[in-house]
Amino acid sequence: MSVNSPKEVIDAAVEVGKTKVGISSGNYGKLAVLSMLAGVYIAFGGILSLVIGFGFPEITAGNPSLQKLLSGCMFPIGLILVVLLGAELFTGNNALLIPAYMKKHYGVWPVVKNWILVYIGNFVGAMAFTYFLVYLCGLTAADPYHSAIIKVAEAKVSMSWGMVFLKGISANWCVCLAVWLALSSRSFVGKMAGCWLPVMAFVALGYEHSIANMFFIPLGMMEGANVEVMQAITTSFIPATLGNIVGGALFVGCAYGYINLTKNND
Repeated sequence: MSVNSPKEVIDAAVEVGKTKVGISSGNYGKLAVLSMLAGVYIAFGGILSLVIGFGFPEITAGNPSLQKLLSGCMFPIGLILVVLLGAELFTGNNALLIPAYMKKHYGVWPVVKNWILVYIGNFVGAMAFTYFLVYLCGLTAADPYHSAIIKVAEAKVSMSWGMVFLKGISANWCVCLAVWLALSSRSFVGKMAGCWLPVMAFVALGYEHSIANMFFIPLGMMEGANVEVMQAITTSFIPATLGNIVGGALFVGCAYGYINLTKNND
């Protein structure tokens, strides 16, 4: 069969979690590179979704869902690169580290430590890509991209804390389901499809992904959006990050760990 069973998927997640915690427990150079690469990949998906999604204003003006669909179809390349090439993504790790924790292979601190270090690395990678390979390259200097990214950034910091938190839960629920689907497939195409479908859905629905926001909001600020640093942190990054943790760790990692890590399956 080309599809792994739920038990095989959870066993794979346990091994992945143990490997990831092992890297963050001492191999900091490798962790830094893998984390920064993940930030770059997500930012790459972000600029592609912006250019394609907002590149047909005449068509999408009267068809608002089309813009969302186009952006959603492009953004998943980031997670596809993370999963298939190997990288450390904070939001994916929210779920992947939980099954092995539930089997007591490590405690809470290694999980939190991994999340913190990977989050920082994702931020560095996303910011570097955004500044050097998007902003300095002038990819969003002209309209419709210039106006679009400013509107996107300002919209992301205009929502209430609770709304961003809830949208953060939904976003990473989708992202981690995508990771689970990729683990369930044994083929290259199957893994790509598994990554693509849920991520496309969360982007089209307008949910909030903390690492993606490390691209959208800073780029909007670079292009002149009326957004302050502390405003971005308190109204977007913090609630989106906390929501992402709940959506990934609880709704995917814990849920499927509870379902499949029974005594009969140990």
